Amino acid sequence: MIAPYLYLIIPLVLVAAFMSDDFSLTLIYLLVGAFSLGSWWSRRSLKQIEARRELNSHAFLGEMIKIDLKVCNNGLIPAAWVGLHDSLPLALGGIRPFQRVAGFGVREEAHFEYTIEARKRGYYPVGPLTISTGDLFGMIDRVEKEIPEQFITVYPKIVPLSSVKIPSRSPQGTMRHHQPLFEDPTRVFGKREYVAGDSLRRVDWKSTAITGRMQVKLFEPSISLETMIYLNLNADDYNFHGRIDSTELGIVIAASLASWVIQKRQSAGIKINGHDSLAIDGLPQPLPPRKGKGHLMRMLELLARAEITHESPLASLVQRERYLLPWGTTLLVITGQVQDDLLNELYLARRAGQNAMLILSGMVSHVKDIQKKAAIFGVPAIAISKESDLDIWRG
Repeated sequence: MIAPYLYLIIPLVLVAAFMSDDFSLTLIYLLVGAFSLGSWWSRRSLKQIEARRELNSHAFLGEMIKIDLKVCNNGLIPAAWVGLHDSLPLALGGIRPFQRVAGFGVREEAHFEYTIEARKRGYYPVGPLTISTGDLFGMIDRVEKEIPEQFITVYPKIVPLSSVKIPSRSPQGTMRHHQPLFEDPTRVFGKREYVAGDSLRRVDWKSTAITGRMQVKLFEPSISLETMIYLNLNADDYNFHGRIDSTELGIVIAASLASWVIQKRQSAGIKINGHDSLAIDGLPQPLPPRKGKGHLMRMLELLARAEITHESPLASLVQRERYLLPWGTTLLVITGQVQDDLLNELYLARRAGQNAMLILSGMVSHVKDIQKKAAIFGVPAIAISKESDLDIWRG
């Protein structure tokens, strides 16, 4: 666009040409010079303005996320005014974008702070930040540039669990087994006299004091079992009117169970048939069972980004993946509606030496019928219609 001031040049040129008016010529020179200088000054000062946004890229629900914006003029030309406009995610309370206007002298810098609240789990962009400036007299249109957005991951809610009631081969991770692969120090089934070479850690000092002979404890053999969480985010498997709440509840259940298993120092993994915005093909990357807090955080990140999808049946995912799981793995399947093909896959998993349990999340129709049918296949099913129902695993 041509600045309004430039339209004055045409009549001034005509006046100067026909009347040889030196004042008009001088005014023309001043306008052209001011316009050229202002245009150069604005573009030059914009190039030397730099901004950096510092923030914590990960947060738990309810946390306040502080954003520190550092803006600096690295050049030798002062900027008369600089406009800052940073877009904030609406879901995190960014109803209004961050906006400021400030002047910057030579080598001057400024810090701006603002906060947003981690209200909802998800993966959110902060930005882009638009930096604009112009000449002091407003003779030219402002010029602007953008600083790329940064992303914040808000983890899903974790409900602390203490006593998860699931089948005997549960995600506590150990069960009695006839093959002496490991000895479980929590499973004492007897004592015997000390033999040279026995570890002093096995000595039962109380029995030794009573009998007068050194006694050692005998432990039951056990094996380590793994837990795989299957989260169904196929929209067609949830009641239309409560689809969002039901799937969000399913994510809370998955996060809580994963946290509980990891706290038991056992292995947990997760598979989701939803959508992941960071995945190349949009499919969430399966995480095989692992131990440790680092692995738990990776599972929580995946759950934070997970979104519902369509036409992605859970049964095909279970069928494709269960062959890769070792014997004794516990399959915790979180879903809405349950079809016969899914029950059949869980039945085959049990036949292969694995364990399976259905967790019905949210608004589910005909819960009793589903539980009866699942029982025929030997699969226990529990209904969690709201978050408070998780209290059954808290006591």
